[in-house]
Amino acid sequence: MRSVISLLTLAALAGCTYGPPQQAAMVDARAQARLNQLLAGKVPGRPQSCLPSYRGNDMVVIDDYTIAFRDGTNRVWINKPQGGCNLLSAGPYALVTHTSIGSTCRGDIASVVDTMNHASVGTCVFNDFVPYTTPGR
Repeated sequence: MRSVISLLTLAALAGCTYGPPQQAAMVDARAQARLNQLLAGKVPGRPQSCLPSYRGNDMVVIDDYTIAFRDGTNRVWINKPQGGCNLLSAGPYALVTHTSIGSTCRGDIASVVDTMNHASVGTCVFNDFVPYTTPGR
Protein backbone atom coordinates (compact mmCIF):
# COMPACT_ATOMS: atom_id res chain seq x y z
CA MET A 1 0.00 0.00 0.00
CA ARG A 2 2.84 2.34 0.91
CA SER A 3 4.53 1.78 -2.49
CA VAL A 4 1.27 2.59 -4.32
CA ILE A 5 0.99 5.88 -2.43
CA SER A 6 4.64 6.66 -3.21
CA LEU A 7 4.09 5.97 -6.90
CA LEU A 8 0.97 8.15 -6.98
CA THR A 9 2.84 10.95 -5.23
CA LEU A 10 5.71 10.74 -7.71
CA ALA A 11 3.29 10.72 -10.65
CA ALA A 12 1.51 13.81 -9.29
CA LEU A 13 4.79 15.64 -8.79
CA ALA A 14 5.97 14.75 -12.28
CA GLY A 15 2.79 16.31 -13.69
CA CYS A 16 3.72 19.62 -12.01
CA THR A 17 6.97 20.09 -13.88
CA TYR A 18 7.32 22.80 -16.48
CA GLY A 19 7.65 22.26 -20.22
CA PRO A 20 11.01 22.12 -21.91
CA PRO A 21 13.23 25.16 -21.21
CA GLN A 22 13.94 25.55 -24.92
CA GLN A 23 10.38 26.77 -25.53
CA ALA A 24 10.66 29.53 -22.92
CA ALA A 25 14.09 30.48 -24.24
CA MET A 26 12.71 30.62 -27.79
CA VAL A 27 9.90 32.96 -26.72
CA ASP A 28 12.37 35.16 -24.83
CA ALA A 29 14.69 35.16 -27.85
CA ARG A 30 11.84 36.31 -30.12
CA ALA A 31 10.92 39.07 -27.70
CA GLN A 32 14.55 40.15 -27.41
CA ALA A 33 14.91 40.16 -31.21
CA ARG A 34 11.78 42.31 -31.54
CA LEU A 35 13.10 44.75 -28.93
CA ASN A 36 16.55 44.85 -30.56
CA GLN A 37 14.93 45.68 -33.91
CA LEU A 38 12.93 48.56 -32.40
CA LEU A 39 15.95 49.98 -30.56
CA ALA A 40 18.56 49.49 -33.31
CA GLY A 41 20.72 52.61 -33.61
CA LYS A 42 18.94 54.39 -30.74
CA VAL A 43 20.34 55.53 -27.41
CA PRO A 44 18.42 55.77 -24.12
CA GLY A 45 17.48 59.14 -22.70
CA ARG A 46 16.36 60.27 -19.26
CA PRO A 47 13.25 58.44 -18.01
CA GLN A 48 10.06 60.52 -18.09
CA SER A 49 7.09 60.14 -15.77
CA CYS A 50 4.48 60.74 -18.50
CA LEU A 51 4.00 59.88 -22.15
CA PRO A 52 1.81 62.32 -24.10
CA SER A 53 -1.24 60.45 -25.42
CA TYR A 54 -0.42 61.17 -29.07
CA ARG A 55 2.69 59.03 -28.61
CA GLY A 56 0.66 56.11 -27.31
CA ASN A 57 -1.07 55.33 -30.58
CA ASP A 58 1.58 52.96 -31.91
CA MET A 59 2.09 50.43 -29.12
CA VAL A 60 4.13 47.24 -29.53
CA VAL A 61 3.94 44.50 -26.91
CA ILE A 62 7.38 42.93 -26.59
CA ASP A 63 6.46 40.58 -23.75
CA ASP A 64 4.49 40.71 -20.51
CA TYR A 65 7.22 42.89 -18.98
CA THR A 66 8.07 45.29 -21.80
CA ILE A 67 5.85 47.61 -23.84
CA ALA A 68 7.17 49.91 -26.59
CA PHE A 69 5.46 53.04 -27.88
CA ARG A 70 6.75 54.13 -31.29
CA ASP A 71 7.00 57.86 -31.90
CA GLY A 72 7.82 58.01 -35.59
CA THR A 73 10.95 56.30 -36.84
CA ASN A 74 13.45 58.16 -34.63
CA ARG A 75 12.06 57.57 -31.13
CA VAL A 76 10.72 54.63 -29.15
CA TRP A 77 9.49 54.88 -25.56
CA ILE A 78 9.95 51.76 -23.41
CA ASN A 79 7.88 50.98 -20.33
CA LYS A 80 8.42 48.06 -17.99
CA PRO A 81 5.19 47.85 -15.95
CA GLN A 82 5.49 47.11 -12.25
CA GLY A 83 5.24 43.33 -11.93
CA GLY A 84 4.48 42.98 -15.64
CA CYS A 85 1.18 42.73 -17.51
CA ASN A 86 0.21 39.07 -17.25
CA LEU A 87 -1.29 37.56 -20.41
CA LEU A 88 -0.67 40.67 -22.50
CA SER A 89 1.66 38.92 -24.93
CA ALA A 90 -0.33 35.66 -25.07
CA GLY A 91 -3.41 35.31 -27.20
CA PRO A 92 -6.13 37.77 -28.10
CA TYR A 93 -5.46 40.38 -25.42
CA ALA A 94 -5.19 44.15 -25.63
CA LEU A 95 -4.01 46.84 -23.26
CA VAL A 96 -6.67 49.45 -22.50
CA THR A 97 -5.55 52.66 -20.83
CA HIS A 98 -7.77 55.28 -19.25
CA THR A 99 -6.38 58.78 -18.90
CA SER A 100 -8.09 61.91 -17.73
CA ILE A 101 -5.20 64.35 -18.15
CA GLY A 102 -4.27 63.59 -21.76
CA SER A 103 -1.15 61.62 -20.86
CA THR A 104 -0.29 58.13 -19.75
CA CYS A 105 1.87 58.41 -16.62
CA ARG A 106 3.85 56.39 -14.11
CA GLY A 107 1.37 54.89 -11.65
CA ASP A 108 -1.52 54.77 -14.15
CA ILE A 109 -3.39 51.47 -14.18
CA ALA A 110 -4.15 49.79 -17.50
CA SER A 111 -6.49 46.86 -18.10
CA VAL A 112 -5.58 43.73 -20.00
CA VAL A 113 -8.74 42.87 -21.95
CA ASP A 114 -9.70 39.69 -23.80
CA THR A 115 -10.62 40.98 -27.26
CA MET A 116 -12.89 38.00 -27.96
CA ASN A 117 -15.32 38.51 -25.07
CA HIS A 118 -14.31 42.04 -23.96
CA ALA A 119 -13.67 40.89 -20.40
CA SER A 120 -10.87 42.28 -18.27
CA VAL A 121 -8.37 39.55 -17.40
CA GLY A 122 -5.95 41.66 -15.40
CA THR A 123 -4.34 45.01 -14.79
CA CYS A 124 -0.88 46.49 -14.77
CA VAL A 125 0.73 49.68 -13.48
CA PHE A 126 3.02 51.79 -15.64
CA ASN A 127 6.55 52.73 -14.58
CA ASP A 128 8.66 55.56 -16.04
CA PHE A 129 8.85 55.83 -19.82
CA VAL A 130 12.40 55.66 -21.19
CA PRO A 131 12.93 57.36 -24.58
CA TYR A 132 15.31 55.75 -27.06
CA THR A 133 16.24 58.19 -29.81
CA THR A 134 18.32 58.06 -32.96
CA PRO A 135 21.39 60.27 -32.30
CA GLY A 136 21.51 63.55 -34.21
CA ARG A 137 17.77 63.70 -34.84
